[in-house]
Amino acid sequence: MTPPPPVTGQAAAGRDTAVLLKNATVVDTRDGTLAPGTDVLIRADRIVDVRPGIVVTDGPEPFTVDARGKYVVPGYADMHAHPLGQRPEEEARDLELLLAHGVTGFRQMSGSLALLEKRASGTLGLPAASPELLALPGPLLLTPVNAATGEQAVAAVREQHAAGADFIKAAMVTPEVFFAAQAEALRLGLPIVGHLPVGIDVPKASRIGMKSIEHLGPGVGLFACCSTDGAHVHANAAGQPAMKVPPFKLPFMERVMERVVKKLVINPINRTKPADIENLRLAVRTFDDDLAAELAERFVADGTWQVPTLIRVKTQELCDDPAFANDPDLRYMGEATVRSWKAAARKFTAFPAEARETFRAVYRRQLELTKLFDDAGVPMLVGSDCSGAAWVVPGASLHHEFDELARAGLTPLRVLQMTTLRAAEFLDATDTMGTVEPGRRADLVLLDADPVERVEHLHRIAGVVRAGQHYGAAELDALKERVAARA
Repeated sequence: MTPPPPVTGQAAAGRDTAVLLKNATVVDTRDGTLAPGTDVLIRADRIVDVRPGIVVTDGPEPFTVDARGKYVVPGYADMHAHPLGQRPEEEARDLELLLAHGVTGFRQMSGSLALLEKRASGTLGLPAASPELLALPGPLLLTPVNAATGEQAVAAVREQHAAGADFIKAAMVTPEVFFAAQAEALRLGLPIVGHLPVGIDVPKASRIGMKSIEHLGPGVGLFACCSTDGAHVHANAAGQPAMKVPPFKLPFMERVMERVVKKLVINPINRTKPADIENLRLAVRTFDDDLAAELAERFVADGTWQVPTLIRVKTQELCDDPAFANDPDLRYMGEATVRSWKAAARKFTAFPAEARETFRAVYRRQLELTKLFDDAGVPMLVGSDCSGAAWVVPGASLHHEFDELARAGLTPLRVLQMTTLRAAEFLDATDTMGTVEPGRRADLVLLDADPVERVEHLHRIAGVVRAGQHYGAAELDALKERVAARA
């Protein structure tokens, strides 16, 4: 058994001790301006003062951090993550890894009525070193499990609304079911987000009020809108076979489907048929920048957000890249998990060379589409799609997402905004998060270098403050080592 770490830092001074970051450079996430020589005073879980020369004259001596040469930004938000709902040890591992990599908040993208009930009763039981749960849905809408018809989908939306869901997530549903669920969700004041159903009218879904589209579709949904032969791309996709399930409802069907989906999400690309690959090839070949710009204008006008999760689509479409299998961060994951990821990679290598080249071409187009959306002003968020996806290690994956967004051509400031300020805007929470200002939650990241200068500097974490608790670099390293020792 790994011995407990020595009590150091703020923990040694007392959990309720105020924290004072001295002589930091505070980064304004609105425009990237820097305020050097600034102190940040934290009491409990709130920032109470931000200015040069703070002197605390009331109460006990604060725990003081010499932040000279450090850059302070809001804590990172992973806006597409799945740490909850796993086995307790996996859940704790992933939440601790997220925090150790600077993630102080996450949007849980798969839920259940049980999780909603636990949140309502305050019994989620998250570890002490955990990011904040920012939003939680009920069960995914899946055709035909809980959304075989529009009526069934409406009933599911009502049930989730009554249980306190923050949003509705559509996964594998038909267009008819999606629009029925969307109408009911909007009537109840619930955002609807998720995957684009195959063959759906994307501009219509955006215009009516789909709040966020995940994974750039996934599939050919957005590409069909950007293709000079979009009608054929749509029609070909609509001919794909639906998920096979028994023609009658079995006891525990939803639990069975949860296991099926868990296995599927390791790498859905592995289910791709030759006809699907040919359709992807057609979509890539007929991609048109002007049509993509029209789609971007639609999203801007409607306020439809995008969460590209580039690292997720990359690990699917380039699953056999040796860099993934050689990633030193795999040491944090259990042996069974790594074996399943390696098995998915072996299965991927069974695709013909021309198919794998098509997948690589699709990814290049997805990078281009992300840049085009950003240039057009489409609102976007950073998300990594941990946990469960092959080669996506929680926490580290968000940093890989930063790098992929930079590879697409986004500026360092834009990437920083997408994981801080834009997340606050999406959640309508700019009064409590997204900037380093009095009244905001004390969720912060201290960096060794200017994050507005280079995206790589977002990786150089010197400390994290979560709900007023300061974790120095040594404590973050120790947290990672404890996770690795349990793997």
